Parts: sequence; structure tokens; C-alpha cells
Amino acid sequence: MENIQNFQILWFVLIFILLLGYALLDGFDMGVGALLPFLGGNKEEKDTLIASIGPVWDGNEVWLITGGGALFAAFPHAYATAFSGFYLAMMLVLLALIFRAVSMEFRANDPARAGLWEKALVGGSALAALLFGVALGNVIYGVPLTDKMEYAGKFFTLLRPVPLLFGVAGLAAVLLQGASWAVMKTEGELQERSFQAVRVLMWINVITALVYFVVLSVTFSRLSGNVLFYVAVVLTFAGLIGLFFSARKKNDVAPFWESSFSFVGLFLAAGAAQFPNLIAASNGPNFSLTIYNSSTGLYTLQVMAVIALIGMPIVIGYTIFVYRLFKGKTRADDHY
Repeated sequence: MENIQNFQILWFVLIFILLLGYALLDGFDMGVGALLPFLGGNKEEKDTLIASIGPVWDGNEVWLITGGGALFAAFPHAYATAFSGFYLAMMLVLLALIFRAVSMEFRANDPARAGLWEKALVGGSALAALLFGVALGNVIYGVPLTDKMEYAGKFFTLLRPVPLLFGVAGLAAVLLQGASWAVMKTEGELQERSFQAVRVLMWINVITALVYFVVLSVTFSRLSGNVLFYVAVVLTFAGLIGLFFSARKKNDVAPFWESSFSFVGLFLAAGAAQFPNLIAASNGPNFSLTIYNSSTGLYTLQVMAVIALIGMPIVIGYTIFVYRLFKGKTRADDHY
């Protein structure tokens, strides 16, 4: 029994890392997409912003696919409940991601309707970031579940104040990631406009993060003695404080790392509030799907752990290689 519990905890941590990797990496390119009309003053500047994410955005989404696959294999009951119960919401996320992806290609090859495709990129990026946060908020805050591990609510059950707070806080963090990435990858007037966006979004993130942590501490009393929660708070505000000074000094690299540290703090707090639940039940803790009652068997967890120990370093190494290959400033005529 103790052995399988160790593997259940291990897979909770591994899935957390995969989803965190997705949030950080796809977060900045969704942020750039959502901020496109606010940062780009003309077509050349917008081309530069899109070129800055062009070589990496599709690779970033591999982390989400891998995280979803790991959830399916390690915790199939939670996967089934989430993807069936949140079906309409998941379809909206999928459509947002599809429109975000095709809009970049269509914008370049359909100049007559470039404005329409830019709007699709902005809307798809912002909607996906918001809905991912709302989904995370629901599985942590709790949704009504039956004794058969089935979702018992409706679509609008997902749009309660606390989950919406998660969505707003996540969207604010994604926008800050995008502006910080633009600072690192651009020059001239476009970079100056990106610095201005970082300064504004930094204060928005201070407010949303403060409300987020207060609501978490009030809603989940068990966090009062959780060391990870306090680490998360320190990490978030340390990143935002560092960002304040980096933006004042016009440092074009540090802001991205500092916004990432802040994002990690928000995500770490969510993980601390979630464990050991995978989907909390709002109608009673006995109905909650945890890592213990919704996992697959020990043998599967063991085999998958071996595969993960081989595969994850390869994915991380490939990601580092790609980002090193495309490091430096981006120009409008860069192709990908």
C-alpha cells in the first residue's frame, strides 16, 4: 500500500511539472497574441511580435498534450470526469487554441482579411488563457460530483466567483509573461511600448495575486500551515518586486525571468491547495477524486515512471536547445 502511494504522489508531482511547463511556455506566446494590437503600432511591429513566437509556440503545446496523456494514464477516473463533465468548456478551449494557431498562418497568407485573423489571434489567446485558469479554479475549489465520479453540475456552475478569480489571475499573469517576452525579443519603439505594458501589468498582477492568495488562505484553512503556500507567496511577490526594478533600469532580459518566477508562485500555491485532490467535490469531501481513489494500478504507474524518467529529460533538453537556437532579438522579416 505504501509503495503505490509513493508512485501516486510521484505522478501528481510529474503532472504538476508538465502543466507548469505548459503554463510558463505557452503562457508567454498566448500573452503576446492577446497583446498584439496594444503592443504593435503597425504591421511591421505586429510581424515582429508574431515572428518572436513563431518558432516555439507549437512546441510549447507539447507540454499540454503530454500532461493530458499522463493524467489519462495515471489517473483515468479523474481524466474521464474532467473531460466529460467539462465537455463544453473544453470544446471552447479547443476552438480558441485552433483559431489562435490558424490565425497566424492565415494572417500571413490572406492579407485581404488580415485584420480578421488578428482579431482571431487576440481572442483565441485571451480566451484560452482565461478558460484554463477557470478550469484550474474549478477542480481546486470543487464541483458537484456523484458517487459514480461523474460531474453533476451545468456549464454555468463552472463560472462561480472563485474559479473566475483563478481565470482573471491566470490571464493577468499570461499577459505579463507576453509583455516581458516582447521586451526581451524586440528593440526600439516596440520594446519601449512593451516596457510600458510590463509596468502597467505588473501592478495589475500585484492586485490580482494579493486577492488570489487571500481568497486561497480563507477558502482552504489547511494552507495556514503549509510551507509550500508561503514559499509560493514569497516567490510571487519577489518576482514582482524584482520586475519593478528591472523595468525601471530598462533591463530587457530579467523581466521575463522575474515574471516567470511570479507565475511559478501562483501555480505552486494552486498545487498546495489541490493536493491530494485531483477534482475536489463541492458537495462533500467523500465524493472528491484524489490521487488515491482515481489512479491506475501499481504496475502501470511503475512502468510509466520509467518512461517518464527517460522521456522528460529529452523533452526538457529539446526545449532548451530550441530556445538557445532562436535566442536574440527578432525582426519582422524573420521566417519560421
